[in-house]
Amino acid sequence: MNTWWRRIGISLVPVFGLVLFYAVLYQWGMATFEGTDRSLVKSIQIVVEILTTAGFGGDTDSWTSAPMNLIVILMNLSGVLLVFLALPLVVVPLFKQALATQPPESTDLTDHVIICSHTEREDVLRNELEAAGVPSVFIDDDRETVMDLVDDGIDAMLGDPEQEQTLRAANVDDARALVIDVSDEANPEVILTARELRDDVRIISVAEDREVATYHRYAGANDVVRPRHLLGHSLAGKATISVTAELQETIELGDQLEIAELLVERDSDLAGRTIAESSMRDRLGVNVIGAWFDGEFQPAPNPETVIDGNTILLVAGSHETLTELTSRTISPSGDGSYRVVVAGYGEVGRTVSETLDDADVPHTVIDSDDQADVDVVGNVTDPDALATAGVENARSIVLALDDDTAAIYATLVLEKVAPDTEVIARANETESVRKLYRAGAEYVLALSTVTGRMLSSVLLEDEEVLTPETQFEIVRMTAPELAGQSLGEADVRARLGCTVVAAERGGELLTTLGPEFTIREDDTLIVAGSDETVNRFIEVAR
Repeated sequence: MNTWWRRIGISLVPVFGLVLFYAVLYQWGMATFEGTDRSLVKSIQIVVEILTTAGFGGDTDSWTSAPMNLIVILMNLSGVLLVFLALPLVVVPLFKQALATQPPESTDLTDHVIICSHTEREDVLRNELEAAGVPSVFIDDDRETVMDLVDDGIDAMLGDPEQEQTLRAANVDDARALVIDVSDEANPEVILTARELRDDVRIISVAEDREVATYHRYAGANDVVRPRHLLGHSLAGKATISVTAELQETIELGDQLEIAELLVERDSDLAGRTIAESSMRDRLGVNVIGAWFDGEFQPAPNPETVIDGNTILLVAGSHETLTELTSRTISPSGDGSYRVVVAGYGEVGRTVSETLDDADVPHTVIDSDDQADVDVVGNVTDPDALATAGVENARSIVLALDDDTAAIYATLVLEKVAPDTEVIARANETESVRKLYRAGAEYVLALSTVTGRMLSSVLLEDEEVLTPETQFEIVRMTAPELAGQSLGEADVRARLGCTVVAAERGGELLTTLGPEFTIREDDTLIVAGSDETVNRFIEVAR
């Protein structure tokens, strides 16, 4: 739009110049041919009236000479010419531009998912849906948000999802599902509106607070996901492993095959060794499916890759071998302290604290608000408050803060005041994950990633996300487009960056998949990798 205002401004310069020229000409003509003096201001007024054909004022009777009438005729013709030039060059394009920048208020999509409100966690969901070939449209009441999405080629429309006309415009009658993530308070109203319009549409609602999830169900939601609860449980699990040195939750694929995500701590037995030197495969029979190194994902890393103190391993093996491997990822506690500090006591922090209570892990809670169960009231970015919480003598600290900037600052402070304390952090946005790793965190999990995976797992019937609460994504799915190809021919690992861990065929779980393994149309594959690499596999395999 700024371009058009500049164009209009540039166009007006010659117009004003022409008016001034004609005003001087008119003043001279009246004096020369009619013997009447006119001021410059009066002449400008008459010229504007002539050019705009708005009338000629009281001077009409004064034009008695032929030369003066010719000057007026010239001005009239100039005015008509200006109008004809202005319409196609400025006015019409300007109106077209104005209409083009109006955000859409409806959609023609069918068999689609309607996503009410837009945040980054809905972007994660949209990417999952796009990879699976499922269309979706955002509804948001912020004009700029909608325009930004449309400019990026994303289907979006402006509207209030609590209004019936908005959901009708979103083609709710032909939608496959409705995802509602406006707010805990607004979600029930949207649910009720949608149910009024269509009783059989599937509705998935996102609940932040555990206490309101019930009301979402009462309003008519088919499914209610609570990502903060799952995120807190996962972060607490990482801290619990550090304290107990015991294998916690795994993904069971069969009697003798499980998948686990393990954080390698500083000074542990594995830290500083290469994957080959660790003898994970040769001695334990454990396969390294992938690894995160300082926030960078590597599928099936090279055996000569060094495992450092920030490495997160995705490994597959039997429960017994994974249990033994877990003990080798834990750093021995130098002072015998097994205490955990929980920073932040919102929904995520409360879940972390409750999970640690259930595991009998001693912990201290620090929060800026004085509330029940908070042991230390203070700012987690304040070294004095951290000292009061005893962070220097803690085994680990879980940053369950609701602000990514505060979490990054807290991590930087912790690197100075308690460099030996393990930092397990929660992030809101995926783009903050790498920043937290650079700041010194050992493990980071984004709320947006957890939410997007949980929603897509509910929505996509032919794709099951097995690990919504980990750094890695593991899905169970069919791959009809790869039927007839061997894993070597498909070259999944090198071409797409993920790993086919196992396959289910005829009720049997096949775990030893070499390059010669040929995929059948009715095979169900277990695929592991990062969100991006798994999405690439889904796009190719479906």
